[in-house]
Amino acid sequence: MNAQGAKSKLYYGWIVVLITFVTLLVSAGIRSMPSILMLPFEKEFGWNRGGISAVISVGIFLYGLTGPFSAALLEKFGIRRIVAASLFVLAASLAVTPMMTSLWQFELLWGVVSGLATGMMANVLGVTVTNHWFVQRRGLVVGLLTASAATGQLLFLPLLAKIMVEAGWRFSIYTAVAVLLVMFVVVLLWMRDHPYDLGLAPYGTEEIVEPKKFQGSIFLTPLQALRSALSNKTFWLLAGTFFFCGFSTNGLIGTHLIPACGDFGIPEVMAAGLLALMGLFDLVGTTMSGWLSDRFDSRKLLFWYYGLRGVSLLFLPYALSAGPTELLVFSIFYGLDWIATVPPTVKLASLEFGKEKAGMIFGWVVVAHQIGASAAAYGAGMMREWFGSYSIPFIGAGFVCFFAALMALSIVKKTGQGAQPAQA
Repeated sequence: MNAQGAKSKLYYGWIVVLITFVTLLVSAGIRSMPSILMLPFEKEFGWNRGGISAVISVGIFLYGLTGPFSAALLEKFGIRRIVAASLFVLAASLAVTPMMTSLWQFELLWGVVSGLATGMMANVLGVTVTNHWFVQRRGLVVGLLTASAATGQLLFLPLLAKIMVEAGWRFSIYTAVAVLLVMFVVVLLWMRDHPYDLGLAPYGTEEIVEPKKFQGSIFLTPLQALRSALSNKTFWLLAGTFFFCGFSTNGLIGTHLIPACGDFGIPEVMAAGLLALMGLFDLVGTTMSGWLSDRFDSRKLLFWYYGLRGVSLLFLPYALSAGPTELLVFSIFYGLDWIATVPPTVKLASLEFGKEKAGMIFGWVVVAHQIGASAAAYGAGMMREWFGSYSIPFIGAGFVCFFAALMALSIVKKTGQGAQPAQA
């Protein structure tokens, strides 16, 4: 146990991790809500699936684009202020949603406002919290916080789908608003920006160090970080693999699995339950991935993650037509790998660019992830309109995962990337 542990039974950083986990969980759950709203909006407003998918695509893109600037804002103004403001803006946009009558209003509220607000509470937040509070167990903490995204689906989608079926989609929106307001209060009361604020050292050290003040512009500094990264081969390989990661996860499965199940007569609540089951197994898989990334070569971990995901996506069209047992197998197998790619990617970015730049550089890598997700969200919706089936986008995503697996092995190994001794 480190010095902090001698002073108190629980290091306060773990409380910050818990608050961050729940915040990311809530944000991710709300970010995934359009997948259960797609069919009700088709029926009530007459909007086609391609138009709704375009809105989701914009939201996913802005969610990713916000990341690098979110890293700068978190460093400039502090974690508590930025997260609280984002929760409040997101709650306001959801509260207005039941009043909308046109597709452009859905675009504004869920494509623009929700995309920007949830982007402030994405993976970059977890990386920033981890870098501030932890020296030891970073991989584990990043894995845990990353897994919260899928856990959000685990807790929210089945509940919100059930509320939607029994009381209408508007009541499911109001439920999400209530949860956001509770988290807004929790963040204001108990979130802290840095261990220095409480006179603590980061976990794993005994030296209390005042955090460096953010230098530069919150808009120009992320762009300068991107400019310096563009000449780096590792950055392009990380961004490329993460493009295919987004293409094969939240943009495709997160957005279109429930409508795809609807094509086979599977009820929305049951389909949401499949996503929830994926979330449960991703909580295990991604947390374990963080533990593994502290000990093994992250390039090889990514090779296996992308390769196995590709196999599961090739299996999905068969599973949809075969029955519940096959879908259950897919949900478990795919869920273990849902976003297990994040901890090794963060580790590789930190090794290549250093802790100080890791947040912003990883933010730009996430932009590539969300561009891929945006392309899949829109493209799969359009292919469904053209061909009447999701088989082509599912199979295509499987093959691009195999390509991403080979890209991961092309990353140059850095000193310290291999196995490390277990953390105390």
